Amino acid sequence: MLKRSFGKTKYIPVPHDTQPFRPSRPGQAVCPQCSSSTSEEELQQNAKVCPVCRHHFPMYAPERLDWIAQPGTFQEWDADLDSYNPLEFPGYDEKLSEAQEKTGLKEAIITGQARVQGYEVALGIMDSRFLMGSMGSVVGEKVCLAIERAMELRLPFITFAVAGGARMQEGMLSLMQMAKTSAALQRFHEQGLLYISVMTHPTVGGVPASFAGLGDIIIGEPGALIGFTGPRVIQQTLGQRLPERFQRAEFQLEHGMLDLVVDRAEMPVVIGQLLRLHLGGNHG
Repeated sequence: MLKRSFGKTKYIPVPHDTQPFRPSRPGQAVCPQCSSSTSEEELQQNAKVCPVCRHHFPMYAPERLDWIAQPGTFQEWDADLDSYNPLEFPGYDEKLSEAQEKTGLKEAIITGQARVQGYEVALGIMDSRFLMGSMGSVVGEKVCLAIERAMELRLPFITFAVAGGARMQEGMLSLMQMAKTSAALQRFHEQGLLYISVMTHPTVGGVPASFAGLGDIIIGEPGALIGFTGPRVIQQTLGQRLPERFQRAEFQLEHGMLDLVVDRAEMPVVIGQLLRLHLGGNHG
């Protein structure tokens, strides 16, 4: 039997633009897309978007919360929930501790209630620094609890997803969160409430295949990698060259997976317009 080699490698390298910005010298950051140098202060003021080419740098959960929510309005939910090691997976306890120390977060998502563009909303914001935003049992639980609280309070629900897949260290307890969050959203939809899902770079694996892919309106940030299996894995498995910008937000918009691709600078206004369209009124 003829065997074909597709040039598989032992490890799949992470695309360079998934890496956080690193200063070329103190106080400076280099864009991985256009190689322009920008001061860290200017980058922060510009919502971590390159002023030259509009490349979107990673925005972490606390930064995104400060950027999207009106100051002083956020009330965190379920902040005490953190993961444990149900399968006694070697090294998992250490990885959790390292992630918590690095990020100051208990888990890869923060949830709560805040005012956005004048509207009270429920928020779920993921953070790629915490085990690449992978979805474990606590991430799924916090999403479900946020959905249930949003139903009680009759609030729209907005998520900002960034994910590297389900958390293998938790096995089936991680995978079942896909069904669990999807079921919770079905109940949410049956009550006629609005769910806006924003996918940032990268959002892959079980998160876009579950709650992030079930929004009434699904938005992608420019250039975000969005899909179930990453393009390198697909290309190496099939042994075929993939289309240009395969699985990037613009590609997914053209193929019907997204409703909008919105620059980060315009995102708050667009979300405000969507809330006003669906909820009515002019909350300012």
